[in-house]
Amino acid sequence: MRTIKYMDEDVLLKKAIKLLVKELGPVEAIRFINIPRKKRMESIKRHREWQKQLDKEKFYDEVFESL
Repeated sequence: MRTIKYMDEDVLLKKAIKLLVKELGPVEAIRFINIPRKKRMESIKRHREWQKQLDKEKFYDEVFESL
């Protein structure tokens, strides 16, 4: 089994930024870096939203069809 060695974070960031600037240009690279992240929905709220959209009969059929 091979051991995986990760790049140092500073090296990783420098390479990634260099690549972004090369491919996108400096202005677009900065725009990309500064794109605000969407806030993550709290897990219980996310689960409740999933449950609202769930077709229970279809879900049960899929889960229990192999039994």
